[in-house]
Amino acid sequence: MRRRIRTGLAAAVAVVALGLTACSTTPQAPSSGGAAPSSAGALTPVKLQLQWVTQGQFAGYFAAVDQGFYRKRGLDVQILEGGVDIVPQTVLAQGSADYAIAWVPKALASREQGAGITDVAQIFQRSGTYQVSFADKGITAPADLRAKKVGNWGFGNEFELFAGMTRAGIAPGDVTLVQQQFDMQALLNGEIDAAQAMSYNEYAQVLEATNPATGQLYQPSDFNIINWNDAGTAMLQDAIWANTEKLSDPAYQDTTAKFITASLEGWIYCRDNPESCRDIVVKAGSKLGASHQLWQVNEINKLIWPSPAAGAGTIDQAAWDKTVEVALQAKNADGATVLTKQPDAQAFTNEYVSTAIETLKGEGVDVVGSGFTPETVTLNPGGA
Repeated sequence: MRRRIRTGLAAAVAVVALGLTACSTTPQAPSSGGAAPSSAGALTPVKLQLQWVTQGQFAGYFAAVDQGFYRKRGLDVQILEGGVDIVPQTVLAQGSADYAIAWVPKALASREQGAGITDVAQIFQRSGTYQVSFADKGITAPADLRAKKVGNWGFGNEFELFAGMTRAGIAPGDVTLVQQQFDMQALLNGEIDAAQAMSYNEYAQVLEATNPATGQLYQPSDFNIINWNDAGTAMLQDAIWANTEKLSDPAYQDTTAKFITASLEGWIYCRDNPESCRDIVVKAGSKLGASHQLWQVNEINKLIWPSPAAGAGTIDQAAWDKTVEVALQAKNADGATVLTKQPDAQAFTNEYVSTAIETLKGEGVDVVGSGFTPETVTLNPGGA
């Protein structure tokens, strides 16, 4: 994902001040879809800042480029890769991008420190964060983490875990906390009992690894998963963020509605054509293997579809309030919370995504995906 990004907490001021140090442009594939370019004149240039490198996590945006959905809405979109030293919401706030993809709690931490950004479309409706352990460890719920070696990435990614432990009556001192690298080697090597993982990335990594006891790939039955959606401490993740100040400009307002419309078209395309989106991401320069990318697209689809009855990208008030509650109350090992006060009224708006949804509904597009059924993906060794 993106988790090396420094955000909020003790580093919040550094987040806001951090400049662009490694921003690069991903290759933009020519349109292969049937969408016709806008005939209204010159295209409006738009820069989208991702929160991590090219991968299936962002397949909908690459699909919107590849299939000509942005061009159809009169936009010429340039996708900027994220990286270790890139904070997408800071790039947006500094005016070096027009829109950014960022997790809600991290972006709100930046907003609390002065970044003028607004959530204009909540793409992921569910959290993709797991805590993964080998089945023989008997860790099936947060309460089972007591007295275990528990890995987490930190950098603002740990709060679902700490909220879950707090709810289960576990203090940080009741577990051995381990700073986890951004892979699953510590779990596979037996150095920790439970590892932080994203459903669409690190969890696949353990299923792509060979079980030395069998000589075959590990199977889901070899592991237990704590899903923070089930534990009640999930927080909203990938959203489209816009520049708050620029939202007072009618031209930017129009561009925002068009950008969300085309982005949703991209995600709808990936919902209905996951293999094609796998190929699009690989063609766009992903360094991950094809089976891993198909797994990613499939798992990301589960985080989006089915969407709220109002339509994909809608910011659900209850989910927003839960995220804010966790961000205000959950303390990490340093005693820090993500937020110190309630976000102001401009932190999110459904105005532009509602316009986008109505546009797509008027064109006969399914914006809810109530009949969505995920695929069964076979992973290859190493994700190849």
